[in-house]
Amino acid sequence: MAKEQSAVRERQRTDLREPRRYKVTIYNDDFTTMDFVVKVLKWVFFKKEEEAQALMLKVHRAGQAVVGVYSYDVAVSKVRRATQMARDEGYPLRLTCEPE
Repeated sequence: MAKEQSAVRERQRTDLREPRRYKVTIYNDDFTTMDFVVKVLKWVFFKKEEEAQALMLKVHRAGQAVVGVYSYDVAVSKVRRATQMARDEGYPLRLTCEPE
C-alpha cells in the first residue's frame, strides 16, 4: 500500500507585538556638576553638545528630564553605565528606567 502525502498545511497563528519601551529619566541634585551631566549625556546617551546642554538645563530648572526611550535591555544598560560613571567620580546622580 502506498503512502499518501497530504498537501494540507495547518496555519499557526503568531501574534507579534512591538516590545515595550522604557524611558530613562535623569534627576537634578545639588552636588553633581552641570559639566558632568553634559559629559554623561554625550558619552552614554550619544547626545550632541547642543542637545546635551539643553537637556542639562531642563534637568536643572525642572528637576528632571527624560533623556531617551529605549528597549528594556538598552535602558537598563545605559542607567547602569551612567550611574557607575557618576559613582566613580563621586557624584550622587540618579537615573531611573520606567515603562513608557
